[in-house]
Amino acid sequence: MDFDDVLKSRYSARKFLSKPVPAAMLERLLELAQHTPSWCNTQPWQLVITRGEGTERFRQALHEHVRSGAKPEPDFPFPAAYLGAYRDRRKVCGVQLYQALGIGRDDRAAAAEQSLENFRFFGAPHVAILTTDETLGAYGMLDCGLYIQTFMLAARNLGIDSIAQAALASYPAFIRQYFDLPTDRKLVCGISFGYADEAHAIHSYRTERAGLNDVVRYVDR
Repeated sequence: MDFDDVLKSRYSARKFLSKPVPAAMLERLLELAQHTPSWCNTQPWQLVITRGEGTERFRQALHEHVRSGAKPEPDFPFPAAYLGAYRDRRKVCGVQLYQALGIGRDDRAAAAEQSLENFRFFGAPHVAILTTDETLGAYGMLDCGLYIQTFMLAARNLGIDSIAQAALASYPAFIRQYFDLPTDRKLVCGISFGYADEAHAIHSYRTERAGLNDVVRYVDR
């Protein structure tokens, strides 16, 4: 695909078909993502990727864990608040999602059930659990952010859809135990991926991007 098309056509898929990504294509995706730049070439990212029954068992276990009332305890603090333009953009995004699904603003039960779909990976056949090394701190997180973007763009170029999920980072202790990960591997996020159900109502909208005047200031002298 033309790079402009890759950037502009990528979106966060929230309903997937059960069709798995062929092994050779998955390998190609990971090889491309490995070209992500990183601080001092440390390449701090490590992934656990589920396939087949591995996805189904993990989907069920995590969903049940969250539904049991487990307390979220992310390795890295979530935003303390969304203020000003950040609050407005977040609100519009949420309104678009719930309107697409026909969920009313006061239907908290339906909204909560939709939120729980995060922990079922929106039906995706694969989920990648992305971790960084504890000692690398903020720069390890930064490098992993670059990896996430490279992964999702490479996926889109190969016709694979994805969604980065901070929600999965809410339960790092459970996920570390489930996959037998060492305690110094800190959970950044999950990436659910596969092939989107493009006809589903949840994909009937696209979020907007801020104009350049909102994010760029030129200095000429």
